[in-house]
Amino acid sequence: MADRDASVETIRRELTTFARRARAVAARVHPELSLVSFTLLAHLEDADGCRATDLAAYYLLDKSTVSRQIATLEHLGYVVRRTDPTDHRVQVLHLTASGTDVLHGVTASRRALLHRRLADWDAADLEQFATYLTRYNAAPGDLG
Repeated sequence: MADRDASVETIRRELTTFARRARAVAARVHPELSLVSFTLLAHLEDADGCRATDLAAYYLLDKSTVSRQIATLEHLGYVVRRTDPTDHRVQVLHLTASGTDVLHGVTASRRALLHRRLADWDAADLEQFATYLTRYNAAPGDLG
């Protein structure tokens, strides 16, 4: 059991380091676009738009956090609200052309950074790492 506990502690520590580095990279790549904002933009693109409450529920974020992030993204011209044609009480968030451009640019920059960081990993290691990350992220529950 001690080995398992030590491994879990190492994973906790390394995930914390990973998250800190990801935030730092996001700040360097696009200073106006936080890691949370980038994630929300990517979700909006993948979902072809959604409500702010859907974002909050999906990412387990407080509605006020999402509201602040969306307000910033709207101010930057990356997101626009449109009335849902099936329910005029609902506002759906969509990427603007500028939002799509910045998302694709940041994604390309982050992908290039990952390629450089993983350049000396062989294909089998990359595949195994990708499999483990996918498995970890697909597990039910949260860290709270």
